Amino acid sequence: MDAIYARQSVDRADSISIESQIEFCKYETRGEAYKTYIDRGYSGKNTERPGFQEMMSDMAAGLIQKVIVYKLDRISRSILDFSTMMETFGKYQVEFVSTTEKFDTSSPMGRAMLNICIVFAQLERETIQKRVADAYFSRSQKSFYMGGRVPYGYCLVPAVIGGVKTSMYEIVPEEAEVVRLMYELYSKPECSYGDLIRTFQEHGITQNGKPWVRTRMADILRSPIYVRADLSVYQFYQNQGAIIANDPSDFIGTNGCYYYKGKEGSGRKQMNLEGNHLVLAPHEGIVPADTWLKCRLKCLNAKQVRPYQKAKNTWLAGKVKCGICGYALVEKHYANSKARYLLCSHRMDTKACPGPGTIYTDDFENLIYDEMKKKMAMFQRLRRRNGPAADSELTARKLELARLEQEIDALLERLARADDVMYRYISERVGELDGRKRELAKEISERSLRKEVDCQEITGHLTRWEELSFEDKRQTVDQLIKVIYATSDKVQIEWRI
Repeated sequence: MDAIYARQSVDRADSISIESQIEFCKYETRGEAYKTYIDRGYSGKNTERPGFQEMMSDMAAGLIQKVIVYKLDRISRSILDFSTMMETFGKYQVEFVSTTEKFDTSSPMGRAMLNICIVFAQLERETIQKRVADAYFSRSQKSFYMGGRVPYGYCLVPAVIGGVKTSMYEIVPEEAEVVRLMYELYSKPECSYGDLIRTFQEHGITQNGKPWVRTRMADILRSPIYVRADLSVYQFYQNQGAIIANDPSDFIGTNGCYYYKGKEGSGRKQMNLEGNHLVLAPHEGIVPADTWLKCRLKCLNAKQVRPYQKAKNTWLAGKVKCGICGYALVEKHYANSKARYLLCSHRMDTKACPGPGTIYTDDFENLIYDEMKKKMAMFQRLRRRNGPAADSELTARKLELARLEQEIDALLERLARADDVMYRYISERVGELDGRKRELAKEISERSLRKEVDCQEITGHLTRWEELSFEDKRQTVDQLIKVIYATSDKVQIEWRI
């Protein structure tokens, strides 16, 4: 049987449709039986395409003798993927035919020409990506608004810069007062993030109706968006190794700054400034340069309060949340006591949560272990969670994710040649699509964790629980439990099964 493969990443007037590709390829079948494999809305940059994967599976099963495509770049735009694919074709003695390029893969010259063409296909894709990156960099150096979340203390208004319509930030007076207060308090040596949060809570100062959190405050206190940049700010970034787009004479103590991660930058851009870009922005700053520099240097020298550590104290780490505020419960052991406790991290940081009450770690672990045994007793054998119904849902989300990625890629390709009005529309649309993309990626990740859960295997683990290693216990819990909300009076378990 022959296979006709057709792919179209974006449905545009200047691109050949799936149907047209198939019509061209039918001629090469010479009347033999064939099967079509279609990937609509997928890029050729990798092989994560359902139609392509189905075709390769049929090939491994010995059902395909010839693969026909309209053009080489329909099946691959990656040198590595194409090379692997051709090795697979050779392994199963499958002929490859491109209807418009007429390659003869049985000869060394034909295979060499194929490799040359795939090099140029990859070059075209990488050239497009570079044009988008260059367009972004060029616009950023001219102080144009480049999209993204509008920072607290500002709103977005239309503007004209160098005769080009764009947008800029405008101060929101009420929010700007909060920002000034935050900087003034934190500039004092004895003030910490926890002190700031407690002060704001005592005075009822919120962010859009929600309590302030440490990470949000840290973002504001590090951002040059808020500074009234003068020569001292210029010298600070210059000494840190940042690349500054404007002359020192432009830093007159009125404007804020845009800050972008550069190609040469490494690590977190707010902690390692070397190689990143600073550009004077058209908007007015909020915080005087001397106050801003005190806070910025304090942030730069501050060490992370709680560095990431692999769980080692309780096999429930990362699963237990405070039943009052929803923040993580962390295991704590006091030197003058043998008992271990689960404490609310939000209460430990800010005292904002009254706490879930006294929860002893050992007792709580025994309770959850008993609940897991009860849960597993409900099943004689758990069906595969990746059966037909679950698979269809997972596939649908993967397809939607791929379509979103293709739409984002298509919009970014248009970005390099867009005027300012179109640029603004594309930026907003890409932001919307990216938000949905993150949601889908999270759903796919969660659903993927549910695959092939075997009740007998888990029950076997539970019957010899004390023999298991700490990591095996963690993995077993992860298979069964999504999250646990706990107080001293109530425990709510969200199961994966």
